[in-house]
Amino acid sequence: MSEGQKFQLGTIGALSLSVVSSVSIVICNKALISTLGFTFATTLTSWHLLVTFCSLHVALWMKMFEHKPFDPRAVMGFGILNGISIGLLNLSLGFNSVGFYQMTKLAIIPCTVLLETLFFRKKFSRKIQFSLTILLLGVGIATVTDLQLNMLGSVLSLLAVITTCVAQIMTNTIQKKFKVSSTQLLYQSCPYQAITLFVIGPFLDGLLTNQNVFAFKYTSQVVFFIVLSCMISVSVNFSTFLVIGKTSPVTYQVLGHLKTCLVLAFGYVLLKDPFNWRNILGIMVAVIGMVVYSYFCSVETQQKASEASTQLPQMKEGEKDPLIAAENGSGVLSDGGGGVGVQKTTAPVWNSNKDFQA
Repeated sequence: MSEGQKFQLGTIGALSLSVVSSVSIVICNKALISTLGFTFATTLTSWHLLVTFCSLHVALWMKMFEHKPFDPRAVMGFGILNGISIGLLNLSLGFNSVGFYQMTKLAIIPCTVLLETLFFRKKFSRKIQFSLTILLLGVGIATVTDLQLNMLGSVLSLLAVITTCVAQIMTNTIQKKFKVSSTQLLYQSCPYQAITLFVIGPFLDGLLTNQNVFAFKYTSQVVFFIVLSCMISVSVNFSTFLVIGKTSPVTYQVLGHLKTCLVLAFGYVLLKDPFNWRNILGIMVAVIGMVVYSYFCSVETQQKASEASTQLPQMKEGEKDPLIAAENGSGVLSDGGGGVGVQKTTAPVWNSNKDFQA
């Protein structure tokens, strides 16, 4: 099996793991929140991250991956930013209608595209932009019901979108810049995310629910679902970093909207949630958008691979003659070059990913 086939297989595995684990945790958390009344979302997320860190620490002790320390300031800034973005998303849901919150999540894709274009000089073809438009239209039809606006909710949503986009771009950029795996990055950033949410979680949850998480009555059923949710979250957090590292922040958001459609469908089939023609039409349009996006991404990836394979023999021929290599400026590449032939990695890393709603 070639390296390209192994990479494709790993990407498919990461995407599948992300979908299965995210849909599972949404169903588990829905039972925990709606049925059992445990509405402390931010605090629960901090427990998720704490359990994830402990699981990775055990995996490190068992030598399942190698610890690779790198820039501590980048890790700390990244971890804190991730924690803040989760808190802001939960606040956005608390201070806005469900419809406006769904619009907030839809805005993450165009915002990510804009930031990557402006700061990383990444180019998105018209075909990719078209497929993303179809996807967003479909998800909007399926999920957005009402758009009640208020100033505080709008500001919180704007901050949530910006911090989420930056955090997810950093997830991809840090892995490439420092050459760390998704597991290594998750292991080092988890404590900062967990501490951030553990500190602000009880305050945010109290503000949104008017209840105290520490005064809640923890029955055996509640404890069981909390433990189950924390166990599933290990897979959710790991697959999030894995998908963004192997693909891109935009692809991860596309995958997130696929999860939304699946949750709607599972909710109707398993939980008998209300379903209407708008949901069905929206899911169908969104699926078409996802298929088109996947097809265009696959075509463009193959084109880039074929271009790289044709350029490689030319580079080797040039390297045989030092004079030709010098004239073409293809001498020794410095570490600051950011890799061979990858334009977007030459931009600086954000120097300072999740989401409970999955």
